[in-house]
Amino acid sequence: MADKSEGQAKFESLSYERKNYFEVASKEEREQMFAFAEGYKRFLDEAKTEREACAAAVEIAKAHGFTEYKLGDKVSAGDKKYFVNRGKSVVVFRVGSRNLEEDGFRIIASHIDCPRVDIKQVPLYEDSGMCFLKTHYYGGIKKYQWTAIPLALHGAVILKDGRKVELKVGEEESDPVFYINDLLPHLAQEQMTLNAAKVIEGEQLNVLVGGLPYADKDVKDKIKLTVLSILNEKYGMCEEDFLSAEISAVPAFKARDVGIDRALIGAYGHDDRVCSYPALMSVVENESEHTVLAMLVDKEEIGSEGTTGLQCEVYSDLMEEIALSLGANYRRVKAASKCLSADVTAAYDPNFAGVYEKRNAAMLSSGAAICKFTGSRGKSGSNDASAEFLGEVRQMFEREGVVWQTAELGKVDIGGGGTVAVYVANMNIDTVDIGVPVISMHAPYEVISKADLYSNYRAFIAFMK
Repeated sequence: MADKSEGQAKFESLSYERKNYFEVASKEEREQMFAFAEGYKRFLDEAKTEREACAAAVEIAKAHGFTEYKLGDKVSAGDKKYFVNRGKSVVVFRVGSRNLEEDGFRIIASHIDCPRVDIKQVPLYEDSGMCFLKTHYYGGIKKYQWTAIPLALHGAVILKDGRKVELKVGEEESDPVFYINDLLPHLAQEQMTLNAAKVIEGEQLNVLVGGLPYADKDVKDKIKLTVLSILNEKYGMCEEDFLSAEISAVPAFKARDVGIDRALIGAYGHDDRVCSYPALMSVVENESEHTVLAMLVDKEEIGSEGTTGLQCEVYSDLMEEIALSLGANYRRVKAASKCLSADVTAAYDPNFAGVYEKRNAAMLSSGAAICKFTGSRGKSGSNDASAEFLGEVRQMFEREGVVWQTAELGKVDIGGGGTVAVYVANMNIDTVDIGVPVISMHAPYEVISKADLYSNYRAFIAFMK
């Protein structure tokens, strides 16, 4: 082979070109990618709501020797703890040996809520031989994608007597599934002329739950009574109990490998459990001299509001309690802390190339994607991480051989999106976004690369070191 020219050698040493992780990974590393993906798929199937994701994360933490922490508990170096917030979010943390005022926390913040269709408080009605549940969608969805697919019902109900019952129907092969009707193409000429946002309206997302009349000629709503009778028999529910219930319709699909080569994973809920799972596993599986926290939080899809969203003071309270227990000044601890806001980004899709700026889009299988800024258009609502912190993260990844890339969420004037980064940064904590590129984000079935999933895990471990 001829020697490289001086110019070619200089170009290769000075220029930047992203790598495909599959191409540069060793055989052993590829096997690790695929093995890690199997645990992730199991987690996805167990965790289709934030309550279930929180419970699944707690079980994983317990299996690795972590014990529950409550605000005010004393902690010391070497402790492995988890803190549950109202059953919908969890912080899993290790207490390190380094001086907390000088070293701060190493935080990986992700979210476990996903776009879905929530059941209203007065939802049940019968019409034209069918029984339905009224809904109110949660998060940013394309409403038409949620019709004509199998759905499962998940949730918690507080009964009139105060008892709590868990509901999960549609996941087992023997279970019934549920359904949102769509219009047949033979009668859809007018519908097909509508803007995509109007093809299905929010009030048309009614979940079909029954069709069998109760055997009593004197009852007016016979199918509704059949449904209520089954709910009462199985869960002790009456119709009034919907008033104090949180029930969601989610896709009944299982996580599956995609492609003849099995390089990809299709599933509901990659956004953002594809970051939450590796964040969790990086903390439970790996020791660190730093005090590290994996924050798996709720409500990101609607602005991180409420008592379980990252804008709630409970997360700052938790960190302050840890600092106090270790005799550290919390303000100094925050100033020394660092955070990876672990949330997905859009993978470049050649089928819709016009909305991306290719040079700065995340490519599938090229590793976890760092987003210096998110937000919309003129960086509105963005954290916009500093060059100094980006340089520090870059060096962390270089030392550990992490394959990664940078990304923006589409062309500048096309759209955009937000993450939890701004809320952590507002605490005076250096923060940058990192996450897995996703195809068809917010759809009922999204796609990611196993290489990017594993790269995210490797990036979190590097950050903890």
